Amino acid sequence: MASYGKNFKVSVFGQSHGEAIGAVAEGFPIGFSPDLEELKRFMERRASRSSLTTPRREGDKVEIVSGLNSDGKTCGAPICAIIYNENTRSSDYGEKLDVPRPSHADLAAHLKYGEAFDHRGGGQFSGRLTAPICAVGGLCIQYLRSIGIEVRSHISSIGAMSDLSYEGIGGYPDVSEKELPVLGDYMIDFYKEIVKNAKENGDSVGGVIECAILGMPAGYGGELFDGLEGRIASAIFGIPAVKGVEFGSGFSGSESFGSENNDEIEFSEDGRLITKTNRHGGLLGGISSGMPIVFKAAFKPTPTISQDQLSVSFSKGESVTLASRGRHDPCVVLRAAPCVEAVAAIAIVDILKENVLLV
Repeated sequence: MASYGKNFKVSVFGQSHGEAIGAVAEGFPIGFSPDLEELKRFMERRASRSSLTTPRREGDKVEIVSGLNSDGKTCGAPICAIIYNENTRSSDYGEKLDVPRPSHADLAAHLKYGEAFDHRGGGQFSGRLTAPICAVGGLCIQYLRSIGIEVRSHISSIGAMSDLSYEGIGGYPDVSEKELPVLGDYMIDFYKEIVKNAKENGDSVGGVIECAILGMPAGYGGELFDGLEGRIASAIFGIPAVKGVEFGSGFSGSESFGSENNDEIEFSEDGRLITKTNRHGGLLGGISSGMPIVFKAAFKPTPTISQDQLSVSFSKGESVTLASRGRHDPCVVLRAAPCVEAVAAIAIVDILKENVLLV
């Protein structure tokens, strides 16, 4: 399935080197006027023209071909966003997949689809498919902001290097924007050296994006298999290269005592129920507590590297040495923050629609 959602359903289509990629969103809130210039700036964050990212340069111009009326407002029809691919270089991948790249989807895709798999640039498994996800997610971010919900993220770590965390702000829902970490891609300079070294060595490096959803009302979500953790996590795992998701204190909390990990409850000055800390990450029993929803997404190192690696030749039936070609990011984390924000926003719109907060 290349779709997500129950009441707000997003379906993604296309391949990395196909004519176009895109997404169709059904159930977007009606009567909203999206700012297309703001969406363009959001898409530019994902594109990231840094020398430390892929040399592939796509315009990523989003064409919304349905879902808006003549006044530019959402009209209830499915929103269809299309992005045409312009800078493909399929010659890097040969006519057919014969030698799979280690830790890439090449192997699993071959075992499932055989020679029918479009392996150029990773086909439908490529990070290129995050562009249309960001197009729809960018609209969701704008809408959520209009009803008082903010979705923000930042680079938490790259390789073994880590920086600030939302955990330190205490998690109060009324914390001011100035007290929050600057969000998005500001930490690129902090991590530049480790990514630069990986690139010069023909290697790659992974990292973690931390995301916060501020202003989420309390009492939304389900229980057991339909909890908000699962709904958000299943969406985040749709982002290529994501291998782990944790909420609140996550795995580190499992190393603590209850007396250390529990969040004590109190009334705020205006009479709201809040917790002194937010180690639960804004979710209890799969339901929003009214505190900021905070989670981290771990991205593996880019599988395509320039070093020689052991693989196999399907046609020869023997082991071979693979020297990868193609254009790739030495660290996808540098461009991942808007992708995480977009997917998180899509998940929140879906859950709010389910609980009849949105129409």
